[in-house]
Amino acid sequence: MEYRVMNDISTSDSQPIVLTDRAAHKAKQLISARAFETATEPAALRVFIQGGGCSGFQYGFDLEGEVEDDDFIVENEGVKLVVDPMSFQYLLGAHIDYKEDLMGAQFVVSNPNATTTCGCGMSFSV
Repeated sequence: MEYRVMNDISTSDSQPIVLTDRAAHKAKQLISARAFETATEPAALRVFIQGGGCSGFQYGFDLEGEVEDDDFIVENEGVKLVVDPMSFQYLLGAHIDYKEDLMGAQFVVSNPNATTTCGCGMSFSV
């Protein structure tokens, strides 16, 4: 697992955001499927924070065609996870995983900065 930080975002010696092997494997599948559909391969899986949800902020995921110069990048199993600088501050120390269960399948964020979360796990407050 490798990571790099763009534009002088400083971090500790431990990895500031973790993309698990399971999440990287699923992202790789999604990127391959999208490349098959569109004949171009997305560059990365983007995770971002936006206002909304029942707790104030919510997580979002997208397959991204371009990586911005100021994005924070985590790479695992050849998959890039990119995070914009505003979202990075809310995701510092988070683990991005993928789970499948009776309730469905989704990327899941374990965020140590969240003081409360909603039942679905996609909304939080700090």
